[in-house]
Amino acid sequence: MLNILAAAGAALSLFSPLAAPWDTVPPPTDSIVIDVVTVNGSGCRPGTAAVAVSPDNKAFTVTYSDYNAIVGPGYRLPDARKNCQINLQVHVPGGYTFGIAEADYRGYADLAKGATATQKANYYFQGSSQNGSVEHAIKGKTAKDWIFSDDVPVDAIVYRACGVERNLNINTELKVNAGTSDKKETSYIAMDSTDGAITTLYHFSWMKCNKK
Repeated sequence: MLNILAAAGAALSLFSPLAAPWDTVPPPTDSIVIDVVTVNGSGCRPGTAAVAVSPDNKAFTVTYSDYNAIVGPGYRLPDARKNCQINLQVHVPGGYTFGIAEADYRGYADLAKGATATQKANYYFQGSSQNGSVEHAIKGKTAKDWIFSDDVPVDAIVYRACGVERNLNINTELKVNAGTSDKKETSYIAMDSTDGAITTLYHFSWMKCNKK
């Protein structure tokens, strides 16, 4: 395991409907433990991504330090697309389960006129085909901080099955396209902010498993 984090609770949201035999409840008061099983991808090389859980058990944050896609003189084709997959094992108190209700992504984009960029995210539980992706686009000319929020309707949140330990996978992607821009210009998008830290916040939705 790459990292083990203790926390008081958290919540994530998936993007497919699922009839759930659970009752919505506040976050559990007992501690939550998140094991970061794997972090793979060109956008999150070893040592450039960290996970921290909020003390109120309502969310967790992933921070990146080197996640950007770029096109322009001197850059290669693979530099235009970066991705990161994080595999998490979320240990929750007995009788509880969770799903992802919202995700907030922040970054910075500097795009020449005619260039475009996209940020994409996909969430799913291990062994489950119920997953979906959300994509956001930015058009040049622009040079600004950006924030995208993926909100999931209450009736569309997918929860992990009660009593089953299945890892949560979070797949993200950044892509930039030179488009009709001057090929002598450089364009890039980063899951980053002006302070140099790329921050992504995931909000949990909690359910309590019904006793049979």
